[in-house]
Amino acid sequence: MAGQVRKLQSNLSARELLIEHLQIQIAALRRQMYGRKSEKLETEIGQLELKLEELLLDNGEDPPPASPAEQERKSRARKPLPEDLPRDTVEHLPSGDGCPDCGGTLKHIGEDVAEQLEYVPGSWRVIRHVRPKFSCACCQTLVQASAPSRPIARGLAGPGLLAHVMIGKYADHLPLYRQSQIYARDGVDLDRSTLSEWVGGVTRLLRPLVEALRRYVMAGPSVHADDTPVPMLAPGKGKTVTGRLWAYVRDERPAGSANAAALWMAFTPDRRGEHPQRHLGEFNGIIHADGFAGYDALYGESRTQAACWAHARRKFYELTKSHPSPAAGEAVRRIAALYAIEEQIRGEPPDKRLQVRTEHSKPLLDSMRAWLDSLIPTLSGKSALAGAIQYALNRWEALNTFVRDGRTEIDNNAVERALRAVALGRKNFLFAGSESGGDRAAAMYSLIGTAKLNGIEPEAYLRDVLTRIADHPVNQIDDLLPWNIASGKLRQA
Repeated sequence: MAGQVRKLQSNLSARELLIEHLQIQIAALRRQMYGRKSEKLETEIGQLELKLEELLLDNGEDPPPASPAEQERKSRARKPLPEDLPRDTVEHLPSGDGCPDCGGTLKHIGEDVAEQLEYVPGSWRVIRHVRPKFSCACCQTLVQASAPSRPIARGLAGPGLLAHVMIGKYADHLPLYRQSQIYARDGVDLDRSTLSEWVGGVTRLLRPLVEALRRYVMAGPSVHADDTPVPMLAPGKGKTVTGRLWAYVRDERPAGSANAAALWMAFTPDRRGEHPQRHLGEFNGIIHADGFAGYDALYGESRTQAACWAHARRKFYELTKSHPSPAAGEAVRRIAALYAIEEQIRGEPPDKRLQVRTEHSKPLLDSMRAWLDSLIPTLSGKSALAGAIQYALNRWEALNTFVRDGRTEIDNNAVERALRAVALGRKNFLFAGSESGGDRAAAMYSLIGTAKLNGIEPEAYLRDVLTRIADHPVNQIDDLLPWNIASGKLRQA
């Protein structure tokens, strides 16, 4: 144990030296930029800011064990909360009116007060947790209510503030240093290192919930899978490399199911096929995915590929805009007819969908196949139209999965919608300053995205979860998944 503590402390010292070095670099670059506009300098500062933020977050997520004396010193060093903030007092009284030992009368002898900084939409508040002390008049036993649990042990922030910070970073894409500046304008001094500790602590607290989400997604009869490139700083190189964010959506609602929709995301430093193969290793059913070869090893008796007609349509549609072609326009029209049928059966059970597709969609597909086959000999193999046709023909079996199984969707749009939030995050210089930063983002995107899929306001959901999770039994973690939260107040308008 002592050796482990020494190793953690050594790692922390190295991180602190790097943090100090980055802070000096950022300050120097800001001095260079003062008085002149430089996009290159802005980008470099943004990269360093993100790298610094990720180091601070790593410290917050994996803090070294602290002795009671260190904890006490840290508590004493905390700045007092602004006096002008509104105070709400919550009194915590012992259960029962008499002494728990002898039943004697209790006499009030003082109280302990702990202040907690909280954020409710649009305003700051301080929650004063007051725990009166009582002494038994007969046996002198000291009686006092236990201190209420906090999301982060001995933490200053209430669940509402923690939720607000997490939404700011992962839904509104505000780096922590910018959040710190915004809070300072409200008269609340929260430096980036404090915010980093909170984000790391919340991420650690929510890990079991994200794992429960993964299990739920992989237990469904079908899954929508896709990935998107995300820039990441290469460890120790200061250069940008391309990581990947993988998204997996379970959504059976279009097939008439009452099961909740869910999103689980995972981050990897590259796009090797082993990643989706590992992610989907426990899954059995229909995989809606593109033609990435990394999925190929998954398909077999227990897993079926369903290709995306939206992708096939896009090839032809782009041709109608760039190289007007009657054949491309006809392909778009034929695919639109398939979608018109889907619109009529949306929300119907799988057997009804299969019946309608067999009667109406399959003849259209058979006709389309014969038509595409007849076009190929008339085209140059290098033409854009031939490329669009070949794209569809190469995936024809997978594009026809939806007419063989009523649980299957015609396209993979469910997961593409889930990845739109990532596109917004990419605009802030870099997506992740480290691999662990990518993991944190994937976890939070999973929870926020799942809340949205179920019509639940994400910040309200996180606030509710962070209020409960510290005392919640781990073996009942599924109760905290978004669709299991009972409060109607969390529903979006």
